[in-house]
Amino acid sequence: MRPGRFGRCAAALGTAVLATAALSGTPVSAAPATVDVRLIAFNDLHGNLDPPAGSSGRVTLPDGSTVDAGGAAYLATHLAQLRGEVTNSVVLSAGDNIGASPVNSALFHDEPTIDFLNEIGVSAAVVGNHEFDEGYAELQRIQDGGCHPKDGCQFRDTFDGADFPYLGANVTFDDGRPALMPFSVQQVQGVPIGIIGVTLEDLPAMVTPDAVKGLKFGDEVEAIDRTADLLDRLGIKTQAVLLHQGDNTGGGGPDDCRVAPGPASEIAAQASPKVDVIFSGHSHQQYNCVIDDPAGNPRTLLQGASFGRLLSVADLKIDRSTKDVVRPETQAHNRIVTRDVPPDPAAQKLVDESTAKAAPIANRKVGTITGDLLREGAPSGESPLGDVLADAQLAATEANGAQIAMTNPGGIRTDLVHASSPAGEGDGVVTYGEAYAVQPFGNVMQTITLTGEQLKNVLEQQWQPEATRILQVSSALHYTYSASAPVGSKVSDITIAGQPVDPKANYRVSVNNFLAAGGDGFTEFTGGTEVTGGPVDLDALVDYLGAHPDIAPPPADRITAAP
Repeated sequence: MRPGRFGRCAAALGTAVLATAALSGTPVSAAPATVDVRLIAFNDLHGNLDPPAGSSGRVTLPDGSTVDAGGAAYLATHLAQLRGEVTNSVVLSAGDNIGASPVNSALFHDEPTIDFLNEIGVSAAVVGNHEFDEGYAELQRIQDGGCHPKDGCQFRDTFDGADFPYLGANVTFDDGRPALMPFSVQQVQGVPIGIIGVTLEDLPAMVTPDAVKGLKFGDEVEAIDRTADLLDRLGIKTQAVLLHQGDNTGGGGPDDCRVAPGPASEIAAQASPKVDVIFSGHSHQQYNCVIDDPAGNPRTLLQGASFGRLLSVADLKIDRSTKDVVRPETQAHNRIVTRDVPPDPAAQKLVDESTAKAAPIANRKVGTITGDLLREGAPSGESPLGDVLADAQLAATEANGAQIAMTNPGGIRTDLVHASSPAGEGDGVVTYGEAYAVQPFGNVMQTITLTGEQLKNVLEQQWQPEATRILQVSSALHYTYSASAPVGSKVSDITIAGQPVDPKANYRVSVNNFLAAGGDGFTEFTGGTEVTGGPVDLDALVDYLGAHPDIAPPPADRITAAP
């Protein structure tokens, strides 16, 4: 292991800051009045080195049609083209580079993805919630390098870590000490650019408690303002934020701004006017917005979908004398990572290497399906793939007395498609790698006892202030909801195996350990009793596929949406 990568990044940052202070008073002769800088960012890559399949690999255009997009080798080509169009460019990531990854990255603890990010020259990244999937110590290893403490180095003989700093201005230890670097400084033709990284405050609700034990996640706006003020005092006037928090959209193309009011736009409207552009992530949406900062000046807010399908571009014009952005001159767009360009040879070589090394496991047949099992489905929120996953989890825990199973939609990462993959396994064949891509977290099933009243409270918690999350349920559970009804009174007519649920009776419910700990805001699960452990959720799915050949997409008849 190379010692002190984090320390060397901090030292380099200190050198950059000192250089900035020295340069801030140095006149520039015979130079243009402004310097053009292109910031290029992506978000929520999630280790998708191969072109993602199904809806996860398509971008919606303004007219509602779609185009295939994504794949590391194509992303590298588009990135090189974007960098070739301007003299000065900086490549950034808005979080979730790793975690919830396909098998050819996840089997190697996402080391291939970090190697890819190093190859394409990422300068800085903010931590997302998935950077903490394996805990803070593993995040440090990803940053500093070294072989995995349990599995060793399985991808290559050594692992050098990330060549870029992971940022988190609002991430501290319990005693208040910074747990991550708050910002990075990039020098472009004598002009310093401050990159602030801020992740979502409610990150602990997105991961298991042990993953963030000893850490605190502070208010996003407060962290941005504090760090922006510090950079300003250091003479760093051009500032960008990498924000791992996002809004949802009501449709539109990559450069539309049809966002519903949400956390990213609220942060953009409140954060320090010293910040010139905000790249967001987390919600896997595509938008290109201009939102006035607190001083009334227009400020760009971007997000580039997920899985490497879009590159978010902000072209800045920086005044050499003030070293600040000429805000009205900012131009922004989302570039689609189409697959009609030549794949980058170096990136393709890395992808091929990871795919070949994972192939003996990834290409093993585990089941068959007769049609696409999609994670998006009916207007009620019930999906064919969600139904199958919940049924699989129930089957795996029936020995625990489970009567129903419920799973969170955020844990379903991609579709199971009927068409053969490039590996050539054949139409309708599900491989281990495809199953892994659907459920890559390695969550452990738990069966708990809930009263009927607690079960109703769980279902009512699907409607939360920041988002609606419809749990996917096994076939014995049915209910109706009215989205227009008051909060806390939306759900009715709950039945299990055809019988009305008794508020005072006990029911055995299987969920994954993430939900059992109150993840995604489902705190009612933490009141469950008589906890009995079960298998890993992926194993439950693989066993179910093996026991039920030729699975067809189930009808969406478990959840009924009323007016």
